[in-house]
Amino acid sequence: MMSFKHANDATYIAQLLGRVVRTPMQMHIQVDDVLNDVHLYLPYFNEETVKDVVEALQNTEGGDIPTDIYGETLSGKKFETLTVRPKKKKEEQQTPGQMTLFNVFSGQNTGEQQSARATTEPAGYLTPTAQPQTTGEQAQQDKTAEQSRTQSGTDTTAPAQSAPVTPQPSDTTAPSENNAAGSQQAAQTKTPEEEDLFDREEVMKFINDAGLLSYNVRALRINDYLKSLYRMAHLLTMSKLHREAIREIQDEIVEMIHSYVESLKADGKYDDLVQQVKQFKLATQIFDAFGETVDNYSVHDMFTTTDTDIDRQFRIADVKLGREGIGMAYGNKYMDHFDLTAFKVDVILFVADEECMKRLHAYAEARFHGLNDDYRKYIATIDAEKIRKEYDSIVSDGDPVSKHNFRLPETIQVPHEAGGKEYRDHLFVSEVTGTAKLKLNGWEADLIETEEKRPDFVCWIRNPSRGSWALCIPYEINGEIKPTYPDFIVVRKDERVGYVIDILEPHSPDFKDNLGKAKGFAEYARQNPGVGRIQLIRMSKDAVGKNQFKRLDMYRTAIRDKVSHAINTDELDHIFDTDGVIE
Repeated sequence: MMSFKHANDATYIAQLLGRVVRTPMQMHIQVDDVLNDVHLYLPYFNEETVKDVVEALQNTEGGDIPTDIYGETLSGKKFETLTVRPKKKKEEQQTPGQMTLFNVFSGQNTGEQQSARATTEPAGYLTPTAQPQTTGEQAQQDKTAEQSRTQSGTDTTAPAQSAPVTPQPSDTTAPSENNAAGSQQAAQTKTPEEEDLFDREEVMKFINDAGLLSYNVRALRINDYLKSLYRMAHLLTMSKLHREAIREIQDEIVEMIHSYVESLKADGKYDDLVQQVKQFKLATQIFDAFGETVDNYSVHDMFTTTDTDIDRQFRIADVKLGREGIGMAYGNKYMDHFDLTAFKVDVILFVADEECMKRLHAYAEARFHGLNDDYRKYIATIDAEKIRKEYDSIVSDGDPVSKHNFRLPETIQVPHEAGGKEYRDHLFVSEVTGTAKLKLNGWEADLIETEEKRPDFVCWIRNPSRGSWALCIPYEINGEIKPTYPDFIVVRKDERVGYVIDILEPHSPDFKDNLGKAKGFAEYARQNPGVGRIQLIRMSKDAVGKNQFKRLDMYRTAIRDKVSHAINTDELDHIFDTDGVIE
């Protein structure tokens, strides 16, 4: 059993959560976000303390734990699964006059069968449970009787019968009643389920193919750029986006080694350095048979020239170059067949030079970012989820602030909050009801209502703070990079490309992070020209006290430049006054 004895024990939950949510592979499942959830069962913890810890973690946007934290009791369900593929009931289609097994066993007939009999059978006609097969003679008699009835003007639709039952007066209205009941039942059967407002899968595909940036913000960088460069090159080669990527990287590093060696030869330093590499130092001391020193512990150094230690130094150099076979690649291209160890010495000299290694890592950083920028948009279009996961892992491990392609899963999980409103135009909806029950605060709900009134509005998405799939934008505050998660993503129709994506962030002007977030949004808009509106939104009141929204759209170049050059919150407030749009 566990219980809290000290105030500091409350942080223990946060520490447990931090360990639980950080998986070793640092990967997320893209298709079904529900599989990314981690649950921590705390049966004996103080309930009020747990609530306090959860609320503190929820109120810190972009905190140290990179996920959404929720608390739930065992007595009630707190989460709901939403999807872009809600189930649709298949319209029941039945051949006219055909009876289903259900009708047979329940002793009932469908409305269509009742209606058909009502128009073909006279009132009071008893339907037999089984009819004997008509012989040829009977068929001929029936045909003759039918012709005579036709000539005499009688009803030709009534079938031949040997024992008609005299109808009772009360039965004369039965056909019309049966017909009406059957028509009503048939109408209920044929009425299709209410159609969706829009094609959810089409919208999700458009968003995933748009190549929007989303960022992963970490406190530390896990890999050096050289290792990240190799991983990126291997990924591009394996995915066939750039088959020669890893070979190009190897060739470029080989040329760096060759250029360094040629410069040493040109300066006349090469032979001396080679001699130092090949020298073998042996230090000796002399003792007698009783362990006493002969020459007062004097150390005698002996130097000799040998190739014995070159292989060991070459292996160490290969490790420092990333274990990618750079040394052997250099040897394959520049090997001297009269001196088979010369190429190994060249590689050893390159690695031993500190300036050379600095240039190598600077090259790796620039090359890594170049490959990432060139092929990121193509990674987003690859169907293989394994490739996308590996790409996300590479860029996350390479930079403290890493760029990723924003992609939506097919299924997400949201907290079930009492008092929520049902929305049919949210992109993710319940599989059963076709709606998403979400609880928004007052002005968030007003903002969505305003967006829904736009003639080109399609749908919207609640962007969860610290969600595994959420759109994240970095910003700087007090010299530290922090992540922010805009509240809403809105999709609108566009005549040329089909849809356009907006990013909306309602934000109180009282928060200290206003300027940092505004600059972060401005930089994001600059790097993502395909975004529609990207707005920082404030709530204000008009002359009569009615709420109104004032929007600062970072998509507009003039506003973006003003925000980027603002140095304090007062200047940002002035930009809102001069350039903010009231809606």
